[in-house]
Amino acid sequence: MGLDLESRALAEDHQALRLWLRLLACTNRVEGVIRKRLSQDFATTLPRFDLLAQLERAPQGLSMRELSKRLMVTGGNITGITDQLESEGLVLREAHPSDRRSYTVKLTPAGKRLFKRMAATHEQWVIELLEGWSPDEKTQVYGLLAGLKSHLSGLESDPPASKKTVRAPRAARPLNKEFV
Repeated sequence: MGLDLESRALAEDHQALRLWLRLLACTNRVEGVIRKRLSQDFATTLPRFDLLAQLERAPQGLSMRELSKRLMVTGGNITGITDQLESEGLVLREAHPSDRRSYTVKLTPAGKRLFKRMAATHEQWVIELLEGWSPDEKTQVYGLLAGLKSHLSGLESDPPASKKTVRAPRAARPLNKEFV
């Protein structure tokens, strides 16, 4: 694999910055493998898989607005993906029962069958990709990330007083030769 986000870090960078870049690099690599395999094995994309996953978790269906919120993308993106999936017979749109301007999107029986196959395969891919850790290491990392997630949630709801460390801007430091 080529350069990743972690290659931007320098030895003198703060440990937290190096850790953050390593987390991003690992996430991007896992996501890259999954994107490639979804394309090869199912002729689909990760956004389409994610939309189907949200619908599978909500058998009653979801509004386009709720899908947009859950997937953190614009309504236009949801509309485009839903149009594709609907034309393939994987989802259907129904008028929202209480809002005539809105639609509820649901999986069709064909969509449920396809997603069930994709989800089982996806799970095996994730298991394979994380085989580099023992069960105990996975438990430890899971616990550590739970602590980080809790800390971050606390910061979102109650930002602490500023504790900024002033550092020289990146441009003032020597450039990493790999990017020159």
